[in-house]
Amino acid sequence: MKRYVMWGAILVSFAARAETKEIRCAQQYGLSYLPLMMMEDGHLVEKHAQRLGLGEVKATWAKLGGPGAMNDALLSGGLDFGTGGVPSLITLWAKTKGSGLEVRGVGALNDMPVELIVANPKIKSIKDFGPQDKIAVTTVKISTQALLLEMAAAKEWGDESYEKLDSLTVSMPHPDALTALLSGSGITAHFSSPPFEYQEKAKGMRAITSNYDILGGKATFNVVWSTTRFQKDNPKAYQAFVAALSEATDSINKDPKAAAETYKRMSRTAESIDELLKEIKDPQVEFTLTPHKTLVTAQFMHKIGRIKIKPAKWDDLYFQNLHGRPGS
Repeated sequence: MKRYVMWGAILVSFAARAETKEIRCAQQYGLSYLPLMMMEDGHLVEKHAQRLGLGEVKATWAKLGGPGAMNDALLSGGLDFGTGGVPSLITLWAKTKGSGLEVRGVGALNDMPVELIVANPKIKSIKDFGPQDKIAVTTVKISTQALLLEMAAAKEWGDESYEKLDSLTVSMPHPDALTALLSGSGITAHFSSPPFEYQEKAKGMRAITSNYDILGGKATFNVVWSTTRFQKDNPKAYQAFVAALSEATDSINKDPKAAAETYKRMSRTAESIDELLKEIKDPQVEFTLTPHKTLVTAQFMHKIGRIKIKPAKWDDLYFQNLHGRPGS
């Protein structure tokens, strides 16, 4: 009997040693990525890896400005966890479904309002845009904001007219779009995101619609994803990441001022602690791992031909650690 116990212990030890000693994560820029910044700053992945018996595990963080290079690295095995908007997750899931590299969501980062901001008082809805107008989105056609504009057009003019406003869109990073809108040069509207939309509204500009209006309620802005291969080959490392994400999210909700201080220190933003705290505590903002309104986005993407397959239910898009939550 002792021999079996000894061999069992050896096998368990070997399994733990077989897991990765480096967890490679990527994040993008902005307040939405605060949970990941808290994880990095507090070495939470390393903490939970140690707790789960993995020993010394190194978490490395890459800061990337868009999903292209990140997703290439994920699918080639150079990255373990990617992040970005819901449409990026859905596209990757549909592309890899059924393969050993199938991509699924690990957790949402937050619900956040993503607003279409205008300066011209004559523009009260998307119906008021004309051929002379320009609408800034982060990336024409493929960004979260570009897809939201198409969903808004479909709601207003019918599904067959979802591209009605596409010819008005221009690709522009949020900081550049903020500058252009404030100066009144180059663009009529900016499909924005926090914190830029707060800064624009502080200057007297208005939101004419938002992701919450278009999707019918609070909606996930950004998510974290990984591959089934990483999750199966490194179950404890995956568990450590999820536990770290959960702890970071809880800490933001319990002590938003400390979270605001962390964000200011790490991002070196010019915004004050009070401004950041106001944004974090905005009633429309919720830091949660539970995804919201992702299925309706996937259904629309399938309807217009952006993806060839669609999930039957929201949790098809996510790993089992999220199943059972009140998601959508």
